Amino acid sequence: MNLPTEVNAYGLVGPTGAGFVNMMEKSGLGQTSMKYNVNLVTAPDAIVSKLTTGEADIAAIPTNLAASLYQKTNGGIQMIAINTECVLYFLENGNTIQSFDDFKGQTIYSTGEGSNPEYILRYLLTQKGIDPDKDVTLKFVAENEELAALLIKGEAKIALVPEPLCTTVQAKNQDLRIAVSVNEEWKAINSKSPLMGCLVATKAFIEKYPDALPVFLKEYKESIDGISDLNKSAELCEKYCIIASAEIAKKALPRCLITYIDGADMQPAIEDYFQVLFDANPKSVGGKMPDAGFYYTAA
Repeated sequence: MNLPTEVNAYGLVGPTGAGFVNMMEKSGLGQTSMKYNVNLVTAPDAIVSKLTTGEADIAAIPTNLAASLYQKTNGGIQMIAINTECVLYFLENGNTIQSFDDFKGQTIYSTGEGSNPEYILRYLLTQKGIDPDKDVTLKFVAENEELAALLIKGEAKIALVPEPLCTTVQAKNQDLRIAVSVNEEWKAINSKSPLMGCLVATKAFIEKYPDALPVFLKEYKESIDGISDLNKSAELCEKYCIIASAEIAKKALPRCLITYIDGADMQPAIEDYFQVLFDANPKSVGGKMPDAGFYYTAA
């Protein structure tokens, strides 16, 4: 079996990178088949350059970014597994929102103008019979930190918030409650979750080490399965700076909806989500829907 001595992997702090946490611990103890050098960063752009230069063999990134990179690199990367469902929740300071009808006339704060959060928000509102331009007021802020401050101060009554930020701000303002799970509402419309995070590998790595990826995926799935031990995983999330504190991680991890889908199951699971993003803005998935070559299936 032709395995590399080391695998260079990158991930985002938060849910997308959390699947690495038990793998990182085992690798440090020499308990994995290969040594995994996992680097965690706060911004996807930092990972893009690593993938395009070949410094990263594998990376955990948003699914739409993976689709865009597939197009931009002419098939130079492939999606090898899906690892995160939708981590967005509507937080409310109050008890007004019991269903989507209650959003009418409200102001909704969010980050991500012109990107996935806005596309998801507009899609859900429209599907529920609410005109996002007439029936509600959408207010977008630039950064999660700004959104958190508005929620903690009580200046934002309703907001679309990702985990683990959701748990973090609730800890600082106990009047905040989760009013609506985007994942559940999306499934009620489409029967499938919006799959927001994934793993990709470079085509160069896949071709050079064809035996490595099945081994990696097996150990990565074991790492994800290990998250069910919440106490241990929360402590490791703090240790590896994936989530700020073990206390926050323990509450947030169940709502981070970390999952594992690979092989032939990926394309049918995610195509509907990609179609929604494509319909909102084709550039969000790289200008066209990813073809079958985007999805890695072991030979």
